[in-house]
Amino acid sequence: MKFGKEFTSQMVPEWHEAYMNYDYLKTLLKEIIRFKRKNNPHHHGHGHHHLRRTLTLYRSFSGLLSTSGRRRHHHGHGHGGGQIGHFSDSDDDIEEGLRSAPILVHSASHGYETTFLMAAEEGGEYETVFFRRLDDEFNKVDRFYKEKVEEVMKEAVMLNKQMDALIAFRVKVEHPDGWPWEERTVEMTQLASDVSSSAAAVTASTPARARSIRAHQAHMAAIQEGGSSKAGKSDEDEDDDIIEKEEVNVVSDVGTSEISRFRAARPSHIEVLDRVKINHTNETPRSTIKGVLQVGNTELKFSRENLKRVEEKLRRAFVEFYQKLRLLKSYSFLNALAFSKIMKKYDKITTRNATKSYMKMVDNSYFGSSDEVNKLMERVEATFIKHFTNGNRTKGMNILRPKAKRERHRVTFSTGFMAGCVFSLIVALFAIIRTRNVLQKEGQDQYMNTMFPLYSFFGFIVLHILMYAGNIYYWRRYRVNYSFIFGFKQGRELGYRQVLLVGFSIGVLALLCVIANLDMEVDPKTNEYKEWTELLPLFLLIVLFIVLVLPFNIFYRSSRLFFLTCLFHCVAAPLYKVTLPDFLVGDQLTSQVQAIRSVQFYICHYGWGDYKHRMNTCSDSDVYNAFLFIVAAIPYGWRLLQCLRRFFEEKNAEQGYNGLKYFLTIVAVCVRTAYSVVDEDHKFIWRMLAVIFSAIAAIFCTYWDLVLDWGLLNRTSKNRWLRDKLLVPQKKVYFVAMILNVLFRFAWLQTVLDFNFSFMHRQTMITVVASLEIIRRGIWNFFRLENEHVNNVGKYRAFKTVPLPFNYDEDDDKDS
Repeated sequence: MKFGKEFTSQMVPEWHEAYMNYDYLKTLLKEIIRFKRKNNPHHHGHGHHHLRRTLTLYRSFSGLLSTSGRRRHHHGHGHGGGQIGHFSDSDDDIEEGLRSAPILVHSASHGYETTFLMAAEEGGEYETVFFRRLDDEFNKVDRFYKEKVEEVMKEAVMLNKQMDALIAFRVKVEHPDGWPWEERTVEMTQLASDVSSSAAAVTASTPARARSIRAHQAHMAAIQEGGSSKAGKSDEDEDDDIIEKEEVNVVSDVGTSEISRFRAARPSHIEVLDRVKINHTNETPRSTIKGVLQVGNTELKFSRENLKRVEEKLRRAFVEFYQKLRLLKSYSFLNALAFSKIMKKYDKITTRNATKSYMKMVDNSYFGSSDEVNKLMERVEATFIKHFTNGNRTKGMNILRPKAKRERHRVTFSTGFMAGCVFSLIVALFAIIRTRNVLQKEGQDQYMNTMFPLYSFFGFIVLHILMYAGNIYYWRRYRVNYSFIFGFKQGRELGYRQVLLVGFSIGVLALLCVIANLDMEVDPKTNEYKEWTELLPLFLLIVLFIVLVLPFNIFYRSSRLFFLTCLFHCVAAPLYKVTLPDFLVGDQLTSQVQAIRSVQFYICHYGWGDYKHRMNTCSDSDVYNAFLFIVAAIPYGWRLLQCLRRFFEEKNAEQGYNGLKYFLTIVAVCVRTAYSVVDEDHKFIWRMLAVIFSAIAAIFCTYWDLVLDWGLLNRTSKNRWLRDKLLVPQKKVYFVAMILNVLFRFAWLQTVLDFNFSFMHRQTMITVVASLEIIRRGIWNFFRLENEHVNNVGKYRAFKTVPLPFNYDEDDDKDS
């Protein structure tokens, strides 16, 4: 893979604009090439280049034996800045005579500036422009890196204060009766007086004091303390260090200095807890209710349960902070390598020697010489390993640096196999229907009204899963950081192959049940009829439900748990704090109204015993018809409650309008449901109401989709009627998506205008309309996350905000 593609693939997506624009600088170099070919077509590729090539044929060969010198030279110029290879002095002198340094790099008020010393040469203006743009890119990278380093240093100070509070909290929990400082102080005073009378007593007593101090230091957790200790140092070495320091101090001043050193080495002061409160973020129904009623207790409760909760929050904060440091380190390395590569290309094209001078400036700049990130990473590693994994370095590093998930061939094979099975079963199903003339038999209508709604439920689920798999494929193709947006744990997100495998597996099971049921009893008058054959859809539903909630670590357990958590947050709205995954799952449920109604039909069909006679008496029940309204409004009601929670919590008026959108949709859905169940005498009135409310809701929702969720229909954008930043290069894709969104939004017209097709049963029409809504939602998902990703890129937002467990009083004073 070429470096340009590798460079792009390893970028932090949200920082894309902060990286060096390698492709643009390459276009400037191509301009230089075109000028040279145009003005001197025979000179390019010969002359100096030919002489250099000839000289290399007479150099001493050392490629198979010595690589250490080459490595040292490469390292000395930072990320490949120097020449690679070993040259004799005579060769260097000859080549230096052919190529003199053509640039002068110096610092300026706005950053670094490069002066091209050969601008008077023919075509020199092209190279002058190249260096001007190169300086712009470097200064951009240098400023961005400096800003991000300042941010992480401030966050390190904050985490340091959190660790002080954690250590004090831990001491308070483990020693509720207080730490016996007074006894220790008396012992130290007596020890100091003994040492002053005898130097031998100093040597004899120091190891005991060192061990005592080190026992107390086990509770220390400051980030600076973690970094200052050398990795891999044994306990005996630490004892020796403490002994040496103590001996020196004893000789200089024995007495009060020893006591002060002991006090400095003891755990964090308990007094820090007087300035600390535990943050309550209203993440549970209980905390939410307490926050509304204002009955929350802000006093610290020193219990092991609270300690465990605090440690978990701070542990997540450290993991996220370490990921920031890793991305910053990667950012620094990739950009330094990019500058080295582009300068080597320049030297190769122009036969000059500018790389050494420019890369020397890069190495001496803040961007190239700053070592704060590396030091901070070492300190974070030492602190995390010591305080969160009990000194187990392997376990700690596995948490801080999770291994990248590898694509498994068996997943690809299984996905392809299941896809083939689905295709084969569909073909077999159509063949059975066609050859046996199933659609013309007497029991066809009865079958469609009873069994078809039961099996269509699985079709809705499979279609939604397939749309989600397609979304993942295109998100990855256009570098939408969906894993960060959803909040998946690193390395735990599913790829499109795994999602397809889930969808095709469900499809295979459902189709097998359909064919088995269809083959046994399409026409109950001519085929043997048994009650248990009607239970096949119920058995399949129970199996899928068990697999979904199965607690064992099989079949993508972490993803199932993530989905169930978001689903429960939707059901319990507004008692949980609304996060982006929660309301996205809620939006998916609004497109699965017909699937939820199928679950209602399952309860009615099997609960009331209709399956024993293959009858559909559910529509004759007033209770069932009443639940049609409730079931249709439930998913929109969940989203409405989520919007209200965000409206009152974030004080964002936009969430109020979003809630109004879902309220109008609830009214429209209920009116359409009423139209479908009322008698013929009142059909006209309810039809008019359904058209009016549905049209208002559809127009409002369409506008919201296109303008707010997708960020499109912007007249002042450089991409007219779109947005400024587009990830898909083909602009027509956006216009096609907008047209499809409008058409699918108005698919409800079928339920009001009663479109009837002779070749399509009414249940089939309902299924098709519901499928169009699921497809619309799948298209909506891609552009919704694309817009979210673009907003993150615009704000350089590449990290999750992790709530910290403690809140200092001085922080409140600063905020106020």
